[in-house]
Amino acid sequence: MIRILNRPRTNPSIRFSKRKGGFDLDDVILNLEKITKVYHNGVVANRDITVDFRKGEIHSIVGENGAGKSTLMKIIFGIEAPSAGTVTYKGQPVRFQSSMDAIEAGIGMVHQHFMLMPSFTVAQSIILGLEPKKSGLFVDMKQAIHDTSELAKKYNFDIDVTKKIGDLPVSAKQKVEILKTLYRKADVIILDEPTSVLTPQETETLFEELAKFREMGHTILFISHKLGEVKQISDRITVMRGGESGGTYRNEDVDIAMLTELIIGRKLVSSYDESKRDISPREQVLRVEHLDIRSRDKAVLDEISFAVNRGEILGVAGVQGNGQDEMVRAIVGLSDSRAGGKVSLNGADVTDFSIKKRRKAGLAYIPEDRMLTGTAGAASIADNIISTYFDRDSLNKGPLMHGKAIHDETKRLIGQFSIKAESPKQRISSLSGGNIQKVVVARETNTKPLCMIAEQPTNGIDIGSSEFIHKQLIEMRNDSAGILLVSADLDEVMSMSDRILVMYAGKVVAYFKDLKGLTRANLGKYMLGLETQSPAELEGALND
Repeated sequence: MIRILNRPRTNPSIRFSKRKGGFDLDDVILNLEKITKVYHNGVVANRDITVDFRKGEIHSIVGENGAGKSTLMKIIFGIEAPSAGTVTYKGQPVRFQSSMDAIEAGIGMVHQHFMLMPSFTVAQSIILGLEPKKSGLFVDMKQAIHDTSELAKKYNFDIDVTKKIGDLPVSAKQKVEILKTLYRKADVIILDEPTSVLTPQETETLFEELAKFREMGHTILFISHKLGEVKQISDRITVMRGGESGGTYRNEDVDIAMLTELIIGRKLVSSYDESKRDISPREQVLRVEHLDIRSRDKAVLDEISFAVNRGEILGVAGVQGNGQDEMVRAIVGLSDSRAGGKVSLNGADVTDFSIKKRRKAGLAYIPEDRMLTGTAGAASIADNIISTYFDRDSLNKGPLMHGKAIHDETKRLIGQFSIKAESPKQRISSLSGGNIQKVVVARETNTKPLCMIAEQPTNGIDIGSSEFIHKQLIEMRNDSAGILLVSADLDEVMSMSDRILVMYAGKVVAYFKDLKGLTRANLGKYMLGLETQSPAELEGALND
């Protein structure tokens, strides 16, 4: 039986026993009582939320996009002010006017997208705004290096504080962000999707570090869509749905299936009907040969070769920043650099084709950044959804666009893809992240492509939207399209792919045709560059 510890509109003073010694009321470091947030346009982001956070616990907050998680964290961190309700911190009611107020009070936040200057050293990044001074005027860098080195040692972070941020791997940058909060003496640390760019090994290291923070009395607020990780690391879990609290649960009282149902309101059906799959002989729809990009004599892409067949998903695993973005841009025709090598679609050389000609040849593209390259935020859903095929005869009436046909086509796709929208004329930027992504997927699949490039297709979106998008990609594969799935989410790559290749430092370092027995740990070694397959093994990526 699920034991609910906090529900809205109930007394939050229930005692909670976690480890030896347990918790009581004195251990509550942060309490939210009936928090409501209504924006000027009438949108209710949070409604009557009551939850407490205990000293020395890892407390996860889960929910779909638009569930109100981000708004609640912004209220805690002083970025937003609540419309109603009380925030009590260390026993005192507080109303932060800015994030600086929250930081000074001992609350820190590590954002999903790091806020670091590449040209700064680690020490400079950590002390920024709180620099030790010599003679009250000049920054004492010797003292700064000493203080930040001691801080890193205290928390067992193996990092050279004299190195520049631009020279660090992603996992080290994350450590710098955490050290920034600790330097400011944060008792409460908010982590927003902290594992989204980490390998399995780096994630395990992070979790070991978080466990040490907990033992030292820090409170961790862990925001994540990855329920397996939430279960692994949490003491308690708060579910949010539709701007309201769905309750706070002890980790041991819920499993992933229960959490999923609490989050999306139904059971998640993750199996796909393989009986509908076309298993006819393979035929290459995309062939990439010796793709090479150099920057200042350094290989950004180093002789990348592989092929995608009809009726399959070829997954590309790797930590972000190892050439995947440059590879995708070269394939779809967006590359700013002149790439060496050859790209073929359905047997035709398209290396010198424009983006439009590549699309006409059968290529579609779900970009990594739905706001920057996937959509025009100020335009309507209708304008965005036809933007790659607006010149179809069915959408044109003489020299003018056929308004009714566009409206009807958009309305059909809104219904087919379960996009939560008021009208095809609605500005796309007003939708949630998951619904914006559905618009992008609807547009790209509506062209019936031979080959789909899906780059981080479910990045930052909720379980329900991810499930829906995965089903669309599976249906495309079953209908004989070839799909190149590029994702930093290892679970996504492993669950969706028929074959997998791994990229590291601009190279393909591993290729797996048979995925039976393949583990996250195995892939992680290649993603970190600890192992590399032989050239003979890698040839299969192009010829299988």
